[in-house]
Amino acid sequence: MKPDLAALVTAEGDGGTVDVRCPFDGTPIGTLPRSSREDVATGFDRARGAQERWERTPMRDRVAVLTRFRDLVLDHNSELLTWIQRETGKSRASAFEEVTDVALWAGYLAHRGPAALKDRRRSGAIPLLTSTVERRVPYGVVGVITPWNYPFTLPVTDSLPALLAGNAVVLKPDDKTPHTALYALSLLEEAGLPPGLLQIVLGDGPEVGGEVVEHADHMVFTGSTATGRTLATRCADRLIGFSAELGGKNPLLVLEDADVERAAVGAVTACFSNSGQLCISMERIYVHDSQWDAFTHRFLEHVSAMDVRAGLTWEADMGSLISAQQLETVTRHVDDAVAQGARVLAGGRARPDLGPYFYEPTVLTDVQAGMEAHSGETFGPVVSLYRVSSDDEAIAAANDTPYGLNASVWSKSRGPQVARRLQAGSVNINEGYAATWASHDAPMGGVKDSGLGRRHGTEGILGYTESQTIAQQRLVPVSGPPGMTRERWASIMHAGVRVLSRFN
Repeated sequence: MKPDLAALVTAEGDGGTVDVRCPFDGTPIGTLPRSSREDVATGFDRARGAQERWERTPMRDRVAVLTRFRDLVLDHNSELLTWIQRETGKSRASAFEEVTDVALWAGYLAHRGPAALKDRRRSGAIPLLTSTVERRVPYGVVGVITPWNYPFTLPVTDSLPALLAGNAVVLKPDDKTPHTALYALSLLEEAGLPPGLLQIVLGDGPEVGGEVVEHADHMVFTGSTATGRTLATRCADRLIGFSAELGGKNPLLVLEDADVERAAVGAVTACFSNSGQLCISMERIYVHDSQWDAFTHRFLEHVSAMDVRAGLTWEADMGSLISAQQLETVTRHVDDAVAQGARVLAGGRARPDLGPYFYEPTVLTDVQAGMEAHSGETFGPVVSLYRVSSDDEAIAAANDTPYGLNASVWSKSRGPQVARRLQAGSVNINEGYAATWASHDAPMGGVKDSGLGRRHGTEGILGYTESQTIAQQRLVPVSGPPGMTRERWASIMHAGVRVLSRFN
């Protein structure tokens, strides 16, 4: 029996509706209730009630929910792929990345999460007399706001560790892609997640999203740098924690000793997966002089051979953009660059014959400072090629941006050295973005204007908790035993500090 997804939205009043359409052809997908400010408050109240019980639930039972959810994700692979494609317009291969990623992340959390969250003994103030423990305490109710480009991966990636740590979650997915998040909630509840623990609210970002910030005990956000700054300010006013993955203008470097064919094939995936609507995809490619002709030739051949089409087929290399707004941004960036002297080496035009929001995979050169495509995040299937004469020149150009989310280096031997000089939260060597993102045991996030905080790894689990230190003193108070003079106790402590300093 198919779940009633509309019933899973936290919306009881007359807040209107959210109408969702498929980017492939504009056909209706469904109509869902829109949440009001009062609905958001109600959602937090319900979540808090559920969280108090959930925090007392044994860790093994929380792990069991995640394990069953992972299995359900794999069992419902086909339905998930269809929901993701219908709501985003992406290719089936790009949708499959999401399903695989969620299953692996859920499995990682179930396996490694309990050890990360367990109580830890720490050195006490006075050896043998002080017993000290550090424990991890959930925040309470975590607010999560996610965008439309990865409607399964992002809501689940941020919600699962919060839930495992003992929190409840109030999630606001983008109104363009709400069914995918609601379907994920239905699978979580089928896996045994207590009702009310994950609330989903829908509606206008400034209104509903702003209300989430006002009620949350901790906030997690994925989206633009501009919106991230606004939310960070509001969280600072409330003195609550804030973690964010924001924008990027990610560079790919083809060094002098790169395998050109491998780099050309990898760059296609790095630039055009999900139609370029990926925070960690590549929008700038710096190619060494000695490799320029060979790389450009092979890269353009592979780009020209891409199969761009609508539909639920596995054959498509690239699908649609998400909306008219995104198509307008991509078109404006390309047209502005061409008007100021940039050259189009491939693509460069919309494809209304394929669907209302299709745009060809596009390669530009001679892009200069002052053009929108040079420094602004296009977030579409557009990449600019730049010629460089040395590693130092490539590194300097790659770092010449306010962003620092992801980078890619292609080299047979110099990749690690160059990677350590790039100002990015993650750097892939001989890969575009998947190697770092899929390394779930390592933290992932941005530097500079690309965000703060980290997903994945132990850091991405502990980020949903606060530490509490509990110390138990035995026999003798830290201030000294009764009846002993302060001078005598100070003398004993002085000698003790001298000895301890040699061992600590």
